[in-house]
Amino acid sequence: MFASLSKKSVWLNLLIAILIVAGLILLFFNSLDFFTRHGEEVNVPSVTGKSFEEARDQLESIGFEVVIQDSVYRDTINARAVVKQFPEPEAKVKKNRTVYLTVNRTVPPDVVMPNLVGMSVRNAAIVLKQFGLKMGDTTYKPDFAKNSVLTQLKDKEEIKPGTRLPMGTPINLVLGSGLSNIDMGVPDLFGMTYTDAKEILNASGISFGARVLDDDVKDTANAFIYRQSPERNTPDRRVNRIRPGQMIDVWLSTQKPQRDTTTRVAPAVDNNY
Repeated sequence: MFASLSKKSVWLNLLIAILIVAGLILLFFNSLDFFTRHGEEVNVPSVTGKSFEEARDQLESIGFEVVIQDSVYRDTINARAVVKQFPEPEAKVKKNRTVYLTVNRTVPPDVVMPNLVGMSVRNAAIVLKQFGLKMGDTTYKPDFAKNSVLTQLKDKEEIKPGTRLPMGTPINLVLGSGLSNIDMGVPDLFGMTYTDAKEILNASGISFGARVLDDDVKDTANAFIYRQSPERNTPDRRVNRIRPGQMIDVWLSTQKPQRDTTTRVAPAVDNNY
């Protein structure tokens, strides 16, 4: 009899334990909706284009958490404006969901200036866009390399490749317009410094070609020209002709050359044919 009562007690305890566990499981699932707000969904409002502060206040007032996930730079929209959001607008999510925002930077990042010299204007425009820079103004000067980039400028100053610039900086380009139909006498550069000769050539639309430096030349700008090609005069003392867009090669020395005045020569004749 005692053994029978003990056996019944064990079964009773086991039954009570099963009922308790079942009750706890039922209580857990019934309370799950309360703690997670399961089934309570709202539409995510569109905050793209709004300032971060305005977007944050609007989302938090509905019950969302807000996190800046990333930042980009676009000069077409305001600083700290929302560029992108996730979840996307009108998506149905729980109230306590986190909304991730991508905002526009306040300060543009620096980018590296590429080397555009020698490129066609079309390729230069593509490269500028790839580097995050803008095409500025284009001007033309006579040069045989038609529509090719001769010089790259920022605020009228030549800018070297590798220079760091704020993203979105406009770059002005000087392009070749081809050879001019008008010719002129070859300028006489003998005895001039490289800098002085460059000013004369620029005014005439002529460029330097090759520069041949003597071994002791360290400062090209102040070196003296003692030879040029084409020369000022032909062997029969006629003035050589040159067109804007063509080039003159020069030889440079640290010593200012002197003309040979011991030999009398006939004056040069302007070649106007």
